[in-house]
Amino acid sequence: MMERTSEGLVIWLTGLSGAGKTTLAVRLAEWLSARGLPVERLDGDILRGRFPDTGFTRRERDEHIRRVGFMASLLEKHGVAVVCSFISPYRQARREVREMCRRFIEIYIRASVEACEARDVKGLYARARAGQIANFTGLDDPYEPPENPELIVDTDRQDVDESLATITAYLERLL
Repeated sequence: MMERTSEGLVIWLTGLSGAGKTTLAVRLAEWLSARGLPVERLDGDILRGRFPDTGFTRRERDEHIRRVGFMASLLEKHGVAVVCSFISPYRQARREVREMCRRFIEIYIRASVEACEARDVKGLYARARAGQIANFTGLDDPYEPPENPELIVDTDRQDVDESLATITAYLERLL
């Protein structure tokens, strides 16, 4: 078991809807907790459920990500490992969050639109293609992949266990 450090960190999982961010975030939070670290998980769907007036324009998305980043940075300052899973489609907003945090680890959960659409359990892609959802990231709104993430996990090619192993192997070197 790792010794508990008082130094927090922010692990930011970004990628398209359906790429596997939430699934990996849940498993990663369990892994960190099992190592004795205080952990909080911030998730896009959960936070949007608590703040339903959060919109989907670029300005609204960026503001939402800045708010979440601020929350994550506060938790990090108190020694918490914060696992964040957000589409966070725009590079500039992710850069701003990075600047707020002391130890920021950006992990790009990479999957093709086709793979995400095939595993879409919520039916969001079908609704977006039918015109029922506007500004859908990856279809009619852009996703700007990270230019220099600390780690890229290809969920097109790896299952959940392999993807988690990739992430934890990376984190083992840092913790």
